[in-house]
Amino acid sequence: ITGTTILSAIKNTVDKDTEVVYQENPSLDYVKSNEFSYAIVVVGETPYAETKGDSLNLTISGDGTQTINNVCGGVKCVVVLITGRPVVIQPYVDTIDGLVAAWLPGSEGYGVTDVLFGDYGFSGKLPRTWFKTVDQLPMNVGDSHYDPLFPFGFGLTTEGNKAT
Repeated sequence: ITGTTILSAIKNTVDKDTEVVYQENPSLDYVKSNEFSYAIVVVGETPYAETKGDSLNLTISGDGTQTINNVCGGVKCVVVLITGRPVVIQPYVDTIDGLVAAWLPGSEGYGVTDVLFGDYGFSGKLPRTWFKTVDQLPMNVGDSHYDPLFPFGFGLTTEGNKAT
């Protein structure tokens, strides 16, 4: 499969004078000592299909939560979630300056950077309710316990910056 990773798309989208630094799971000290202007954190789930994706905790995979805490605790950040479903983010949402649910964007990273850098307008509305904890599931509008982190339809609509 050919395509562009999100990292490659970021590097090709930013101004040529902007230094893009990639660091897997950086420490908070690393983030603070480098005096970055902002950060883009891309985290998500381990790829899955069918029963391999069955999960009782619906959490971000690997060091993703630690990366969010370390980076967003030290610099302005946008978190891009690569998931096929809502995952638990409520414990971290207060440290995140911007959140993009990219779902499963495929192999074209420019689709994500077009949104991040505002080159093209978009309408990003949640197609489902985003829960606070897995204990709330199943959750639907009208349920007596309906208290979502983000309700069905939550999101933004923007105008793009790039002339067409």
